[in-house]
Order: sequence, then C-alpha cells, then structure tokens
Amino acid sequence: DVQLQAYGGGLVQTGGSLRLSCVVSGFTFDDYTVGWFRQAPGKEREGVSCLRSSDGRTYYADSVKGRFTISSDSAKNTVYLQMNNLKPEDAAVYYCAAGKGVSLLRLWMLSKIPDYWGQGTLVTVSS
Repeated sequence: DVQLQAYGGGLVQTGGSLRLSCVVSGFTFDDYTVGWFRQAPGKEREGVSCLRSSDGRTYYADSVKGRFTISSDSAKNTVYLQMNNLKPEDAAVYYCAAGKGVSLLRLWMLSKIPDYWGQGTLVTVSS
C-alpha cells in the first residue's frame, strides 16, 4: 500500500523556521512527484511546493519563494520542506501528496488532485 506520513509541524514564532518531513512507502520514489499542500481555516487548500524526483525539478508557489526549500533523500524515501522566515499567513495544516507521471508541476499543484494524500501536520505561527 502507498503511504505518505508527514512530520515536523509545530508552533513557531514569526520569523522562525521549521522542517517538515514526508516519508513515503509503497512506490518507487523516482517515479513520482511529491509535493506539499496546505490548508488554513476557512481557506481552500493550496499547493506550496513539489519536487519531481526523476529530474530534480521543483516548483514553488509565489508566496513561499525564497523562504521555503524542498528537497529529498531517496535513500530514506523522504521529502523535506524547509520553511524559513515563517509568517502568520503560513499557518495551516500541511499535507504531503504524490502523483505519478506529472509533467507540468505548476498545473499539478493548481489541480490539487494528486494520486495519493498523506495525513496533515499542523504549523502554527505566532505573531
């Protein structure tokens, strides 16, 4: 079975940092694009960042460019989201997700319909 398990959420002050981890299992890591979505209370889920393991291509939403970095460790089947200079508007439940055969990363993020979803991890940013 395909599983994605997200870790690393917590409470941080404005300007602080967190690193989220998404451990994946049940599929060949290099065949998939793995990404992070987030959903704040009362708002729609939005795509944050994703990484296509086969070629290392990445995508970032404009709101997080320059502050967030996505990376992976294929030996650990883990995708990371390093979040720096966090802002109150970054507070949300963050979900990792995976999709196979993704060609257009931006479109995949906007579609919000990956093949698999993991459980969320809560990020709270205090002002």
